This record gives sequence, structure tokens and C-alpha cells, in this order.
Amino acid sequence: MVMGNNIEMDVKKLLTPLVKMKNANISMSVKFGEAEEEEDWEPMGPTPKPKVPTLRHWDFKLLERYPPFYMPICDLCCLCTFGKCDLSRGKKGACGLNIKAQQARIVLIACCIGTACHTGHSRHLVHHLIEKLGKDYPINLGNEIEVEAPITRTVMGIRPKTLGDLEKILDYCEEQITHLLSAAHTGQEGDYLDFESKAFHAGMIDDLAREVGDIAQIVAYNMPKGDEDAPLIELGFGCIDKSKPVILCIGHNVVPGSYILEYLEENNMEDDVEVCGICCTAIDISRVSDKAKIVGPLSRQLMFVRSGVADVVVVDEQCIRTDILEEVLKTGAVLIATNEKMCLGLEDVSHLSEDEIIGYLLRNRAALILDEEKVGKVAVEVAKIVAKERKDRKTLPDLNEVVELAKQCTECGWCNRNCPNAFKVKEAMTLAKQGNFDGFVDLYKKCYSCGRCETICPRNLPIVSMTTKVGEAYYKDLKFKIRAGRGPIKDVEIRSVGAPIVFGDIPGVVALVGCSNHPNGEEEVALIAKEFLERKYIVVTSGCAAMSIAMWKDKDGKTLYEKYPGEFRAGGLVNCGSCLSNCHITGAAIKIANIFAKVPLRGNYAEVADYILNKVGAVGVAWGAMSQKAAAIATGVNRWGIPVIVGPHGAKYRRLYLSNGEKFKVKDKKTGEILEIDPVPEHLIVTAENVKECICMIPKLCMRPNDNPKGRANKIYHYVDLYEKYFGKMPPDLEKFVRTEKDIPFMMKDKIMAYLEEKGWKPLEKYPQDPTILY
Repeated sequence: MVMGNNIEMDVKKLLTPLVKMKNANISMSVKFGEAEEEEDWEPMGPTPKPKVPTLRHWDFKLLERYPPFYMPICDLCCLCTFGKCDLSRGKKGACGLNIKAQQARIVLIACCIGTACHTGHSRHLVHHLIEKLGKDYPINLGNEIEVEAPITRTVMGIRPKTLGDLEKILDYCEEQITHLLSAAHTGQEGDYLDFESKAFHAGMIDDLAREVGDIAQIVAYNMPKGDEDAPLIELGFGCIDKSKPVILCIGHNVVPGSYILEYLEENNMEDDVEVCGICCTAIDISRVSDKAKIVGPLSRQLMFVRSGVADVVVVDEQCIRTDILEEVLKTGAVLIATNEKMCLGLEDVSHLSEDEIIGYLLRNRAALILDEEKVGKVAVEVAKIVAKERKDRKTLPDLNEVVELAKQCTECGWCNRNCPNAFKVKEAMTLAKQGNFDGFVDLYKKCYSCGRCETICPRNLPIVSMTTKVGEAYYKDLKFKIRAGRGPIKDVEIRSVGAPIVFGDIPGVVALVGCSNHPNGEEEVALIAKEFLERKYIVVTSGCAAMSIAMWKDKDGKTLYEKYPGEFRAGGLVNCGSCLSNCHITGAAIKIANIFAKVPLRGNYAEVADYILNKVGAVGVAWGAMSQKAAAIATGVNRWGIPVIVGPHGAKYRRLYLSNGEKFKVKDKKTGEILEIDPVPEHLIVTAENVKECICMIPKLCMRPNDNPKGRANKIYHYVDLYEKYFGKMPPDLEKFVRTEKDIPFMMKDKIMAYLEEKGWKPLEKYPQDPTILY
């Protein structure tokens, strides 16, 4: 390494296994000494590295406007040895806690679990990459991204330059998680609002940890760096070539999958072995190589494993079925666990040589290998051997057997009652007895294969296997295209859309994220995206939602990724990447504040969040929110001032942030006046009971106090038009959001004025030009 004004370069880095992929573009930063000091880039704001109570004042501002609304699933507390304590009807527990604080505590614990999950994932990545590349490996996202880590800049007050800097950020995250989780211990926090403030803090740490993880993997694996033309990747059951050995990667951690791809490349076997994935690992391996294929979101996990197509299943961490070992072994495939967070009771064979591990796996069919580098050769070589056995294996019943199995059904209906979405499993069985598979075909389209129907079936019928077989027989063309995760939004894109978003000319940014347990399959998520792309909103997505959007085609046989550009602009469909990449969505809102409005980021959380709350018309939609990670993500997004809509299952998180819909108060920074304004955004986290309600809620939650009349008219147009389209009438609360007649879209003026007169609407005398709640 040469310092001073010379180029800093370590030749060994050019030879590292992480960057010697074929056709990879090797990038490196040029650093001229240590001339650039941290102090030079921006004055330090008031809250660098905030501790748990540092942003409490901001949290209480939000909670005053959006008080928590609790829906206890259980009114008992069973966390200590005094319990079970009945907290119903105003009773307190033995520690003095009431039901409200208990619910807030449960939310905090859920957010801490989710945050720890992302932080642990990022820690593993950064630790592994530092071990391979060194602490000084540079963070370089290219010349078009100067604000490389907007969350880190705002929260930590630093600009990360190396992998070593990322490690320091994770030190901070882990310290905060420890404090937050300790607050949930018996005999600590007792106030529900302070529990909520701590949950906000956990969500913010979650956002920060995800940014660290995604930046680390982007620079180390040369993933797309904001590339709007990232390649279109194959997705779906039908794109897997069953004639080849098949390796299936499940989970969220790209490391083992990357070694498999590397081994194939080094040995010129890229076209001889299929490497595919489920859940976020699938998206991330396709960011490493466009040879990797995506089976689908986590909802397709059990069905695909049951299909017996995979010869080797490699699991890493998060969102993997905990009975995956049992399911894989039933198919005759081999399972390799690769992460200390999911050992599955398997023997750790990491100390053996690769050839010894191969022998062990062929004898024992499963093992724990914590040296991911060995997984590359082992998975490939084992798959080549096991694939030869596959042609003789039968893992699913044939259609005649499905009929015979259905005849064993007593139609007790437990399957329907146990299905989280109340799908008509019993009716599918009844039809199948007659050789009619229409019911199972419908199930295949919508079911996310949790397997609860099987678990409860008193006849032990393999309902998921029956559904999978029928789907396999009736859906021949399960091939789709998804654009590979592009990572961050470029600064130049923010400069182009900053003003139109802030003033409302672009009606909103819709972020479709979350899990895949939505009520009616992938189609609903795709239809939400389609509706708002056609209306020139910016649609951003990641994780399972990004995959779900891809699993729908129009009448021309094209997915939305093939029809719409990948740019962050009106009518653009932006796939940022995996769950870790959610950070780039909040990052885009932060960059609008910084790049367009010149709001300083450095250690300046509350001012940035206040700007986003009042001026950036963005809304998150977690139509399938399932895990604790989703709870942490949504709560973190809320702290930035961005509202979130969760699907019907989101109510099971037990807490929403709802306003009473009455006039809100803000300060106009231009005049110093405190003004009552229209209630925008109306809620901070809210559920929608069905997809129609969700679609109609989106334009409403994209309204902001800062909208100019033209922008607000644009947003009201979409709100009214969508409500009439899906419910056949005017929105029942429209009068709340029309400030003056200038806000009424010209082509709807007559009917809206007639509606407003009927409601006794009065225009606001004035509304703020520069609103803030920080006063």
C-alpha cells in the first residue's frame, strides 16, 4: 500500500476469490493520502450516534399525532416466574405492568429480534469480507453516487470509506440492541410511549444495519451499483433445467451461494449445473451472477422442495422452514447448513477436507459446514452425483393418486379453519374426488404453502404435495423475468425527481416490500404495482415483494419488469434488491432532503425525518408482512416519517399508529405561525382489509402538507379516480384533504364541489409554505 499522493492499491485484492468472477468489472477507488478529513465534509449535527433516549423528543412528536392503537392477541403475560399474569380489564401484572405497556413491550421485543437478525447478517458479511479483503477495502459505489450511505451519514455522522468503517457502525448497532432488549426485562420500562420510542430506535438501528450489509456486499461482490439497466433474470419453477444437477439456496446470506457460483466459473461448469434460490438469497446470488435463477419468494419454499427437483439444498439464515431438514431428506436430496444461526442438530464437518465432506454427505445426506468457501466445491460435486439418482426418485403423487388421496378426505373442514387465509381446501378435496382439479389449481395460484392444513388434517393427507402436483401438471409456463436488484438510487436521479416529488407533481413514491403471505398470491402485489406505474408514480420494491411482482404477466406475456424502466422516475419500477436493500428506499427519501433541499445529514436525524414527514410523498406497502424483521423495517420507516400500509395479517403485529383524523398542527418556518392543517399523512402505520382498500389508501397517504395546489390536485385526482374505480363512489373523507378550491383537479371540479357543498366543507384560510413539527 502506498500512501501520500500515490494510488492506494493492494494487488492481492485483484486476485481475491470475491472479485475474480468471469466478466466482472473490477472497480477500485483512488485515494490521495489522508487529506480529506471527516470534519471537512459537513458540520456535525446535534445527534450523532444517538443513544436510546436521544431522539425521544422526536418520537414523542410522532406519537402525539399518531398514538398507538393496540389489538392484544393475548392479555396474559408469561415472561417471568410470577406469571401467568392476567392483564385484562385494567388489571396489572405482578411487576406492575398494564396491558398497554405489555403490548408495547411485545412490539419492542419483535423489533429487537428483527433488528438483531439484520445486524447479525450484516456482521457476518462484514466480518467475512474483512477476513478476505482486509479492513481497508474501499467502499466505492461509482462516480454517480456521492451520498453513498445516507442513513449512516444521518445516524452516525460519518461517511464510511472502508469495510473497517462498516465494522465500527455495527459495533454501535449491537450496543444499542443490547440496551433496547434489556429494557424489556421484568422491572424495567413501565410506560407504553417509552416502549414505543425504544421500538422506533430499534427500527432505526435496523435500517442502519441493513445499509451496512448491502453496501458491503455490493462493493465486495461487484453487484450493480444503482444500475437502472441491471439484467433481467429468469424466475419461476419453469426456468429450472431439471436435466442438470440442481443446487437450491434458501435464506438471506449470499456468501455460500457466491462460492458455489465461483467454483462453477473456475471449472467452466456454469452451463452444466443449475444454481437457483428462494427468498432473498435468490435475489442476491442473481446480483452476483446473471447465471443464477430465482425460484420465487419464500411462499414457494415447501412446494419447490417437495417437487424433488433440487439435488442439494443449501440453507444459510432467516425465513427458512425450521423443518427443512426433514422435508429435504424425504425427497432424497442432500442438505447443507452453513450458518451458526441455523445448525439443525447436524454434525459440524467444517474441519474435514472438501473431499472428506463429500464422502460424509453421500453417506449421511446432511451436514453443517461453517467454512462457506468449502461449500462451493462440496455442493457442486455432491449435486453432480445425487442428480444421477434423481430420475429414479418419485416425490409427488401422480394425478391418479391425488384423486385416490382426496377420496380419503372426510370433509371435516379442519383444513379450511386452520388456513391463515381461509382458503377452500376442503372444497378442492371434494372436487378432486371426482377427478376435477379446479379447486387445487386455484389453491396453487394463491397458497403460500405454510402447510398448516397438512398439520391439522386428521387423515394425514399430503395436501401441499397434492397441490404442488396439480400445479405442476396445469401450469406449464412458469417462467418469468425480474430485473436484478440494482442497489442504491443515483444522485442524478434524485436531482431529477426531487422537486416534482416534494411539490406533488409526481404523485408519490410507492414502496412495495415485505413477505409473501398476502391473501391472494402474487397477483395482488403485481396489480398494486401495475396500477401505480400506469399512473406515473415511482414504484420501488425489494425482497419477496419484488419476486411476487415478477410472477404475473399481462396479456402479451410480459412481466412488469419487461414493460417498465428500472429508473427512479415517474413510471419507473425499481427493484433495489433483497431485504437488506430496503435501506435504499428510505435512503432515497433522505437523499431528496439532502440533495434537493440541502438539508444537512450529518448527525441530524430529526430535521431530516421532519423534512420527509412533511414534504416527501412516499408510502410503504408491506402487503405480506410476516416476520419480526418486517415489524422492525416498518417501525424504522415510520421513524423517518414515512407511513406504512400492512396487509390484513399485519394486524397480528398488535399495534398501529393511527391519528384521530382531526386537524394537525405545524409551524410555518417562513412566518413562524402555528397553523392547523389538513391531516396528512393521515396515519403512520395502518392495515388495509383487502387489496382495493390498500390501493385507495396509497394516494391518500402520499399527500403532504408541503404539496403545492397543482401537486395536491394531482394527488386528489388519483385518490378520487381510484376510489370511484374500486368502490364506485367518491371517497367518504375527501373533504379533509381539499385545502382550497385550487386543490381541486380541473376535470373533476363540478362533482367535487357538489360533494364538498354537501359535506359543508370550508376552505382553510391559510396553510404553511414550509411546514415543520419541530417547534
